Amino acid sequence: MTHSIATGALAAVVATCSSSVVLAHHSAAAFNTDVELTVNGTVTEYSFRNPHVYMTLAVKKEDGSTVITEVEAGAGSVLNALGFTRDAVKVGDVVSVVGNPAKREPDKLFLGRELYREDGSYFPLNISSRSISAESTATATSIAGTWFSPRTAFFGFLGGQQKWLITDAGKAAIQQSGSLPTPQKDCQPIGEPALLFYPVANKIEVFADRVEMHIDWLDSERTVWLDGRAHPSADQTFGHGHSVGHFEGSVLVVDTTNFAPNPIGFSTTLPSSTGKHLVERFEISADGKGMVYSGTMEDPQYLGAAAQWTGNWQYRPEMQLSNEKCDLATARKFLDD
Repeated sequence: MTHSIATGALAAVVATCSSSVVLAHHSAAAFNTDVELTVNGTVTEYSFRNPHVYMTLAVKKEDGSTVITEVEAGAGSVLNALGFTRDAVKVGDVVSVVGNPAKREPDKLFLGRELYREDGSYFPLNISSRSISAESTATATSIAGTWFSPRTAFFGFLGGQQKWLITDAGKAAIQQSGSLPTPQKDCQPIGEPALLFYPVANKIEVFADRVEMHIDWLDSERTVWLDGRAHPSADQTFGHGHSVGHFEGSVLVVDTTNFAPNPIGFSTTLPSSTGKHLVERFEISADGKGMVYSGTMEDPQYLGAAAQWTGNWQYRPEMQLSNEKCDLATARKFLDD
C-alpha cells in the first residue's frame, strides 16, 4: 500500500534485494517494507559516502509543523554505477523520495528507493532501483578498461551457495551469521570472488609485469603478478590474497592463495580461511561487449569440495569510479538497529 506523509523532499537508499542477501551494514529489518510512502521535503544535509548515502529533509506536515527526516540510501559506489552521482543532489533542493518508513519513529528515519526532483527527473536510491546509466555499445579488445557487474550477476553468484558442498564448520558459521554484525562495519569488504561480482565499477589496468584491479567497493585493490614470482610462505596472509597469473592468448588466468581469514570471505554468511585457494579466468566475450568471469574456489575448512562459478560483466568504458573511500562513522551508524 502507498501513502504520502509530506510535501517536498530528498532521497537515499539502502541495499537489500532478497531476504537472504544483505548488502548494508544492517538489514532493512529496521524499516516497514510492507508500507511504501512518498516523502516530500527540502534537503538540509547530504552525505555521499560508503557504505551508505544519507540525507536529511525538512518535511512540512499538514498541520504546518516541520519534521526533520533522515533518508538512508544505498552505498555511494553502488548508486554511482546506477547514475546517482555525488552531484545528483545538493542542499536546498526540493525533492520527493519514495521508500519505506522506519518501524520506530517513522517520521524521523526513512529508507529511500527512488528520488524525484521538482522537474520530474528520476534518480535511483537502491541497488534494486531502475538504473539511469545507459549500457555501452563499445567493444573491448583486451581485459583492460572499466567493467560493471550487474546486480543479477552478484545475486546469481550468491544464490549458487545452495549448490556448494559446505562443511559442518561452514554450516555452523552460516547459522551464527544472522546474530553477528557484518564486518563491513569495519570497512572490510566481502571476499573474492563475490567481491568482483559486486555491482560497482571495476577498472583493470594491464602492465608488463602485473595486472591491477581497482574495485570501487570499500577501498579494494588487487594486483596480479605476471613476472613469474611464486606465492610467499603460508604464514604471510593478505586481505585479497596473493595473486599470480599469466595470459593464455587474451584470457587472464589467475591463481590466488595466502588469504587472511574473512568472516564474509565467500558470501554474506560463509567465511573463508587461510586455506582458501582461487583459480580465476577473465575472458572477453565473443562480441567484445562483456567479459566472462569464471573459476574454481577451495577452502578445506568451509568447503567440502571445490566449487565453480561463472558470470558476466558488462564493458562500460564511459563509467567513472566513485573513488569514495569507506567512512567508518557511516559504516557504524545505526549499528544497533
